[in-house]
Amino acid sequence: MGMNKRKGGLVFSTDQGRMCPECRNPVDDCTCRGAQRPAGDGIVRVSRETKGRKGKGVTLVTGIPLDDKELKAYAKQLKAKCGTGGTVKDGVVEIQGDQRDILVPLLEQKGWTVKRAGG
Repeated sequence: MGMNKRKGGLVFSTDQGRMCPECRNPVDDCTCRGAQRPAGDGIVRVSRETKGRKGKGVTLVTGIPLDDKELKAYAKQLKAKCGTGGTVKDGVVEIQGDQRDILVPLLEQKGWTVKRAGG
């Protein structure tokens, strides 16, 4: 006759929006999710993909060694340099169009090892 011991708490607040159930901070300021992303091999990979996008190509940048907040801010800079839109999903920066020629030198300026992945 055990009771289900769930962590109760605030899930949504009208002041701050969605709340993380683990650290109980707003999702944008979550301190526990950034640590969940595994460390990469130190190589930033730039690739192009069209799968699941109705033939529209996007440039994917994976392996950037920044936490979620810094990655979002850096992605905004990259999108501005390319003059296109994009997003950050699960630590992967997606930028609309084939922007590999623009992105590789920008990433190398930061001192990261950059490889063009794919074709």
